[in-house]
Amino acid sequence: DDHNKENLFNSLNYDVAAKKRKKDLLNNKAKIQYFHQEKWIYVHKGSTKERHGYCTLGEAFNRLDFSSAILDSRRFNYVVRLLELIAKSQLTSLSGIAQKNYMNILEKVVQKVLEDQQNIRLIRELLQTLYTSLCTLVQRVGKSVLVGNINMWVHRMESILHWQQQLNNIQITRPAFKGTTFTDLPLCLQLNIMQRLSDGRDLVSLGQVAPDLQVLSEDRLLWKKLCQYHFTDRQIRKRLILSDKGQLDWKKMYFKLIRCYPRKEQYGDTLQLCRHCHILSWKGTDHPCTANNPETCSTSLSPQDFINLFRF
Repeated sequence: DDHNKENLFNSLNYDVAAKKRKKDLLNNKAKIQYFHQEKWIYVHKGSTKERHGYCTLGEAFNRLDFSSAILDSRRFNYVVRLLELIAKSQLTSLSGIAQKNYMNILEKVVQKVLEDQQNIRLIRELLQTLYTSLCTLVQRVGKSVLVGNINMWVHRMESILHWQQQLNNIQITRPAFKGTTFTDLPLCLQLNIMQRLSDGRDLVSLGQVAPDLQVLSEDRLLWKKLCQYHFTDRQIRKRLILSDKGQLDWKKMYFKLIRCYPRKEQYGDTLQLCRHCHILSWKGTDHPCTANNPETCSTSLSPQDFINLFRF
């Protein structure tokens, strides 16, 4: 009997050790993202936790292949804006796997920016928003609101600080190309290109490149069109600012307006919701829709609209 008990005890120890090794192996592979085979997700209209078809924001985030989306220039800004909105208010609603995916995707975004040296300011703002939110959740609220050990989140915060430092150390290299540059173009073409910029901070930065561009960047018509693009006439009338010459100062009005109202968001590609079958997917993704003309049933969703789908 003693011999049998000893064998049983050893067997139990072996089982515990095997489970521990398996758990350690899974933890070591935390960088591996969790994927579903499908590239779409069903969102039940009016779903609740008690109803069939319930889907969480974390599940949607796991299944919609955001890792590939950031490699597409048409979807990059959309994903970054979505990451920023989640960082502001939705981190605690994500599951543990979704939180891992979030950090993995964020790391890929940072590495992409470090390689191509584009969208640096956009990612700096995202990292700062995330770091501020985590400071609040970890220090003021407590560790219970975040899935996982508090030390893991402290390590992630250290990673964010490291990424911020890497972005700050970026040195923009001048291309070796010696052909026609932006300042070589006729002034009318330069102004036409500048009218395509949708962020006033980009205009200010462009004006700091050369004295001639600085003069163009102060063009009143340029700032007027920018204000009219982002804001309604009613919003503009509430924030009128006159210059010393008695004219409307559109540049000052723009920066005052963006502090009071949200700017217009425009993306090359967005997530779409089929009104017929309530399936959520990226534009151009095939899904099992029974409508005669599925394209007419799709509605584009902004990043905020996407998050609102999962609020109950």
